[in-house]
Amino acid sequence: MKRRPLLAAPFILAAGQAAGQARGTWPDRPLRIVVAFPAGSVTDSLMRIVADPLSRELGQPVVIENRAGANGAIGTEAVARGPADGYTMCVLSVTNGALNTFLIRRLPYDPLRDFAQIGFLAVAPYVLVVPNTSPARSVADLLAQARERPGMLTFSHGNASALIGSEMINRAAGVQMTPIPYRGGPEALTDVVAGRIDSTLTDFANGMAQVREGRVRALGVTSAAASPLAPEIPPIGAAVPGFELIVWFGLSAPAATPAPVVARANEALNTVLALPETRERLGRLGFTPQGGTPAVFEAFLRQQIALLSEKAREVGLEPQ
Repeated sequence: MKRRPLLAAPFILAAGQAAGQARGTWPDRPLRIVVAFPAGSVTDSLMRIVADPLSRELGQPVVIENRAGANGAIGTEAVARGPADGYTMCVLSVTNGALNTFLIRRLPYDPLRDFAQIGFLAVAPYVLVVPNTSPARSVADLLAQARERPGMLTFSHGNASALIGSEMINRAAGVQMTPIPYRGGPEALTDVVAGRIDSTLTDFANGMAQVREGRVRALGVTSAAASPLAPEIPPIGAAVPGFELIVWFGLSAPAATPAPVVARANEALNTVLALPETRERLGRLGFTPQGGTPAVFEAFLRQQIALLSEKAREVGLEPQ
């Protein structure tokens, strides 16, 4: 999956009369941001870093609420159907913001129609890990084992994007590793640590924490180039030409949220993402902050829905 120029969008501070009007009236009470995935997931880790400086910028507490289930659909629908007063928002990610539109036949929300986009949060890679007892020392080793034992090797996945990434590797390399679903990424990683699963594409931060503890071995990252945080880990594309997968995140509110609130929230988000402290903390976990206007994220979201639906079809996934 080729990166689009939007991923390099500069930080743009939303300004103007609407933001000025909102500044004096919103927010005047705590905000709630729903993360539609479990505590400890990559989405949760990202928002807990952003929440503190966002609270300071807005002058009100920002509370993170985890509402996991149904591949992120439960928490996302709750926000879409909730009050459009600017006090409840959610994170749209590659899974609940794009892939669910293809994978869930009767998805109870529309990420474009039912949400006002606040702004583009960040992008990050996955890291491919195996148990520390695995004989595989490289992506090429793992693929060789898969060719020798068709269908016998397993990979775990805690969300749709990790499933599609793993199936993209299967398809591109001409192998068949068997998918094993889990409730979330942390649970999918746990069974690799325990040696019950042969590999997983996992969140960079969680995966690298286990790598540093010696509990798993990292074979590759899903970005086009090695991460500056772990330059010794090659991109999977070095062994599987053309492979690339990123995960991404944006902040959204119910569709009828007043425009001045959206403008002020976007202004605050961009200010927070531009802070050196925030960028450094996010960078340590493998996130690249993005920022930009609501229109930038909405255009990116629209493009990703089309692109990821195509990738899901290519690897043979079907709506459920």
